[in-house]
Order: sequence, then structure tokens, then C-alpha cells
Amino acid sequence: MKLSKLISVSLLGLASLTTTASFAQTNYPTKPINFIVPYGAGGGADSRSRQIAQKMSVILKQPIIVDNKPGAGGNIGTEFISRAAPDGYTIGMGNFAPMAVNKTLFGNLRYDPETDITPIVLIEKGPLVLVVNPNSPYKTVQDIVAAAKAKPGVLTFSSGGIGGSHQLSAELFKQNAGIDMIHVPYKSGSAGLTDLMAGNVTMMFDQMYSAMPSIKADKLRPIAITSKKRSPLLPNVPTFAEAGYPKVEVLNWQGLIAPKGTPKAIIDQLNAAANEALKDPQLRELMLSQGNEIGGGSPAEFSALIKSESAKWSAVVKTANIKPE
Repeated sequence: MKLSKLISVSLLGLASLTTTASFAQTNYPTKPINFIVPYGAGGGADSRSRQIAQKMSVILKQPIIVDNKPGAGGNIGTEFISRAAPDGYTIGMGNFAPMAVNKTLFGNLRYDPETDITPIVLIEKGPLVLVVNPNSPYKTVQDIVAAAKAKPGVLTFSSGGIGGSHQLSAELFKQNAGIDMIHVPYKSGSAGLTDLMAGNVTMMFDQMYSAMPSIKADKLRPIAITSKKRSPLLPNVPTFAEAGYPKVEVLNWQGLIAPKGTPKAIIDQLNAAANEALKDPQLRELMLSQGNEIGGGSPAEFSALIKSESAKWSAVVKTANIKPE
């Protein structure tokens, strides 16, 4: 009898725990969610964060408050996310540089992307396009490689700062083509692009959404794109693979992240909400019109992407001996 009562009590307790866990899951969220963006207001990361937050807030039936915490190449905001309470009420955008590059670039981060962050879902990936001034003599990748080999250390490329996708794309190109070019960093990508259009630098690897208006206005000449396939926005522009450099593949990406230790049930719920938001026709059209690939998928798939990208860019940073500003 005593054993029977003990089993009954144990089963009752287990049922109670199961009910409590289910109740907690179905009642999340019960208050507004903070959404941290590790970059300034008005940029690409900020705009997309606000768009996805608005869609998810409708799905989750709670406000999602976007909070910009820029600085140190995205490190300040990403560190803030990593140190937040793992209760699902602080999430944020995990970007290419602070999640896959900065650990190698800076060497003294106060967060570890692999151990302090829980990936939720990939939001998008976007290729870069190599552009030159329309008066430039260079019309193909082969033209640039030939000129760089003939005049080592003379050709220049601009970027929005040290260690970002602008510079890293060029460094990857340099390493695969065996050429030497000079990096000219600016305070922003738009500043680097403006100086390119003024004829003060030779070339730039720029984001599609940023370069397209100037390409359409014939203020920039596109040379090649860093994706595996040609972009529908630039069907006549070859990929680097077509130009003979298949390893020059760069996709600037971002996705949702949470502090390590956030319960799996909450991560799964946020993942489901984000995947649902990414089905929104207006949001999809906006992403595609900017030349981006729409994300989605599982937390495990996003985690695998981060690990793969971290290994790839760690090698590029070390080979190029890039030092932070």
C-alpha cells in the first residue's frame, strides 16, 4: 500500500510539473519583449528589425520594443543580449560581424557567440556586388585581377569600416586571386560609396540594397556578385564563380538570437512566430526587392550557419592580419 501511494504521489507530482511547464509555455509572452539592435537607427539592421518585430508582435499578441545599442562593430548590443535574463523578454538581431567575425578580429570580446548566445532563426542573407565608377577602365573581374597583378598595392577598395562585410569580401577576393590592393576604410558604407562615385577609390564591395539605386542611375558599374547564382535584379552581372573564383562567396546575414539558457519552449515559440512573420507577402517582397534571400528554418540550422561562417571568416581575418580600429 505504501509503495502504491508513493507511486501515485510521484505520478501526481509529475503531472503537476508537466501542467506547469505547458501553462508557462502557452502563457508566454505575458508582457512586452525587448528587441536589441546592435547598430544605429536608420540602417539596414535597424529597418529589418523593426519590420520583423512588428509582424511578430501581432503573432505573439504583445508589443515588441526595438532598442538600438550601437557601437564597437555591433559588440555592445550583442553583449547586452548575451548578459540579459534568459526569460524570453530580451531578444535581438544577431548579425554577421558580431556573431561570426569579431571574436577573431577583436580577440577580447566580453561575450562568446558560441557559448553565450542561443540562435533562434535566420532572417535573411544578402550578397554583395563589386562595383566601380562608370568611368573606370575595369569592366570584368579579369580586368581588375590583371591590373592588380601589374600594379601591386596601387588599386584601392573602400569600405564602411574595418572588419565589416565590405572589407572582408575584398580580402577574400584578394586571397583567392593572389593580388594586393589597398583598403580605404570610411566611417560608413555610404561614405565609401560616395567617394567611389567621386572617383577617389577604385572599387567597393557593397550591399545590394545600397548599391542598386546608384547602379540603376548609371552612377556605378557592377562587375560581379558574391552569391552562388546570379541575382534577378542584375541578371547580366556574373557571379565570382563564373569569373573563375568560386570561393569568393559572401552572404551578409542576420537572424534572431537570445541569451544562452533561454528555455527551449520559448525559443521554439519565438522561432515559430518568426517563421510565420517571414511568410508575410509584403515583407517577402521587400526582402526580395533588395536582392536578399529570405531566411527561416530551425534554431539548429541557424546555429550551423553561424559555426560555419565563424570558421570561414576567422581564417580570412588571420590571413589578412586585420586589426581593429
